[in-house]
Amino acid sequence: MTEIQKCYFGFIFVIFSIMKTEQQLKFCPTVFTIPLLFVFAIWFVYWLEITFGWNFNKFGVYPRNFSGLKGVFNSPFIHSDTKHLFNNSVPLFVLSACLFYFYKEVAVKVLIYGGIITGLLTWIIARQSYHIGASGIVYLLFSFVLFSGIIKKNYRLVAVSFITIFLYGSMVWYVLPIKEGMSWEGHLSGLITGFVFALLYRKRGIVKEKFEFSQTEFDTMFDEDGNYVPPVPEEETELKEINYKYIYKENKQE
Repeated sequence: MTEIQKCYFGFIFVIFSIMKTEQQLKFCPTVFTIPLLFVFAIWFVYWLEITFGWNFNKFGVYPRNFSGLKGVFNSPFIHSDTKHLFNNSVPLFVLSACLFYFYKEVAVKVLIYGGIITGLLTWIIARQSYHIGASGIVYLLFSFVLFSGIIKKNYRLVAVSFITIFLYGSMVWYVLPIKEGMSWEGHLSGLITGFVFALLYRKRGIVKEKFEFSQTEFDTMFDEDGNYVPPVPEEETELKEINYKYIYKENKQE
């Protein structure tokens, strides 16, 4: 499946889910506006580089160097070429739209705090090189959406997890150093951070449905151990005998 097909499929899936809203799943403009703004921002930064001949790579994460910490905030907006940019834009839009629709209560925290922690973890564990791109955020969103649905055990969220695996399951391989020039450390940092946030917010938002059964008259016929206890018939009350006394009066004629 190509990136364009993934974009179409993911977009249709989000729209289809919005059409079937539940009480806890109501559409709001942020579902699309924030993902669109994020994607627009990374494309705008790349346009500035191309138009004015700038190179922002030096503003990326440079591990274990104090000046390299600025990349924690800057690197998601910097990309090496058009292919790198496009490959991150598609899953970034789809997964962030899912985040703000299905997990709107914690979406901003996951995106901001999770992005910072992903960058810091990359700064700690990565090799000495400039690490750029929004792929760390993409892996953060992928991991959070995937594991949250499974942990919460909500049927709709589990379905979202399976769709996520179907669309982007192959991404898991890129947390390993299998491709030269790719920041697998950033991918791994995002994957770990997303899993931690899924555990942290497992009781927030939509959780597993709990069914409560109302007690019927039949249920009262069993004790706590499940033994049948037949109902005790009420004692019949004896009717008191009523004695009638008739008094006959003579009809006196004048």
